Amino acid sequence: MNKKWGFTLSAVVLAAALAGCSNSKANDSKEIKLAYVAWDSEIASTNVVKYVLESKLDYSVDLLQVDAGPMWAGMADGSADAMVAAWLPTTHASYLDKYGSSVEDLGPNLEGTKTGLVVPSYMKESSIEDLNNEATGKLVDYEIIGIEPGAGIMQSTDKVLKDYGLESKWKLIESSSAAMAQELQKAYEAKKPIIVTGWTPHWMFAKMDLKYLDDPKGVYGGAESIHTIARKDLKSDKADAYKLLDQFTWTPEDMAQVMVAINEGQSPEEAAKAWADSHQEQVEKWLDGIE
Repeated sequence: MNKKWGFTLSAVVLAAALAGCSNSKANDSKEIKLAYVAWDSEIASTNVVKYVLESKLDYSVDLLQVDAGPMWAGMADGSADAMVAAWLPTTHASYLDKYGSSVEDLGPNLEGTKTGLVVPSYMKESSIEDLNNEATGKLVDYEIIGIEPGAGIMQSTDKVLKDYGLESKWKLIESSSAAMAQELQKAYEAKKPIIVTGWTPHWMFAKMDLKYLDDPKGVYGGAESIHTIARKDLKSDKADAYKLLDQFTWTPEDMAQVMVAINEGQSPEEAAKAWADSHQEQVEKWLDGIE
């Protein structure tokens, strides 16, 4: 009987040991998933983080391009490990309210962002209130060129139309970030009027003379930050990746360099590598303390 229980106990101990090895292997896995929205700014930052994770920490990085809603939902349910694309406190406020308790906010990775309605500087309009003028509406067929329907800036612009009494005449056109920028550039080159949903940092401000329409009601909020968000338990699962993500910070000027390079024909991967390789001291700060 004692012998039988001895064999049973040994089997249990062995099974536990194998399970522990399996869990350790899973936790030590050099694979990580980064979610992002297809904004030029987020394409730039996510690819820079991807390059550093792969070249410095030997990770295999899987990029998941999704809309804002699925990006936050994926963080909350663990489908993705991290993102560097959360615009707070205003643009993604509704997503933070919904999913904030299920994710970990690692704080800002970039300060000094802004969102709002953007027009070429040659247009005389200076405020959102000017859109109440019939002449302005006719100039652009009462249309504002937007981006992906799930984006926080689209939700804010819907509120702008309501709060400024514009919803009965004006229409927010659903599009994509790339299509919006293309329409803006086409109109700009032809010196035609156009109104788009825009944000800073973005390469379009380096390429064109643009301005934000004043928002006296403050619907878009003030200056924002882009935050890094991690799934719960990432710190214990992948401590080195977590520390890099926690220490990742850069400036709007840094981001603009990558965005402009991509706009001028480099692939996101090429632009990210070129920037990181030429900013080794900065990259080393992100890696500080990682063994």
